[in-house]
Amino acid sequence: MRVITQQKNGGPEVLTIVDMPEPQPLPTEVLVRVEAIGLNPLEARLRAGEFPLLGRPPFVLGWDISGVVEDAPQTWRFRPGDEVFGMPLFPRPANAYAEVVSAPALHLAHKPAALTHVEAAALPIVGLTAWQALVDLGGVTAGDRVLIHGGGGGVGHVAIQIAKAFGAHVIATASASKREFVAGFGADEVIDYTAVDFAEVVRDIDVVLDTIGGDTVERSLGVLRPGGHLVTAVAEDDPALAARFAAAGLRFSGVAVDPDPAGLRGLVGLVEQGKLRVHVQETFPFDRVADAHRLLDGGHLWGKVVLTV
Repeated sequence: MRVITQQKNGGPEVLTIVDMPEPQPLPTEVLVRVEAIGLNPLEARLRAGEFPLLGRPPFVLGWDISGVVEDAPQTWRFRPGDEVFGMPLFPRPANAYAEVVSAPALHLAHKPAALTHVEAAALPIVGLTAWQALVDLGGVTAGDRVLIHGGGGGVGHVAIQIAKAFGAHVIATASASKREFVAGFGADEVIDYTAVDFAEVVRDIDVVLDTIGGDTVERSLGVLRPGGHLVTAVAEDDPALAARFAAAGLRFSGVAVDPDPAGLRGLVGLVEQGKLRVHVQETFPFDRVADAHRLLDGGHLWGKVVLTV
């Protein structure tokens, strides 16, 4: 099978395609013939060596996949021929930039018929991040006021839809160029962060989801109502910041996404109810992975980028 690997850290040009033997699934794992691979900004940072989640090269990037089960030894969850998608093993290596992947059956779900393989591959990391932030940690429920920073990005545009599905009033920040795009996913209010300081115009928020980082977390402290909760998807738990929030009668959490099967089933349910879709900005064939990573490096994405296999 063909695999995309790298021998050193660097720019997109370090990604190379090599031939390797197909993996052999362990008991409770399934062998998946990959149809599409979702790419994430995290992978561009790992490629460049910004932090050593996967150790030193060589390694194979990737987690988000959609494809067809080829073999399912010693597991009752799937049969050969089933269409599946998921985010196996994160944050451990899943070696998903490949034509064939072996993955724990528990980390996959049946692909909804409403999604193409490209759309399904785009959903797991951003969908599970948003689900775990808003549903599991934030406890969003009907009538809540939710502020989502970065509503036009991968996590942001999915988070808007999840919050709306749970009955929340959603306010999202985005650039003026993304206003209609973000509103199209159900945001009740869109704030152009290039022209308006959200901290001056937003109040009484139950849950803030931060996908931006920087000083956004501290600047969001003043928009929460008593007992409100800020969840950041781009920064780890900070005890000092958590203590500051607690002193103000607020909650602060960092979400580290994991391949939770219950969350994955929750996403499938929303898709099947017509309440969730994922936007793919651009697709690239497998052998143009370097071009795809150049797009990731540029930032300011509209949704997701996907490789087709």
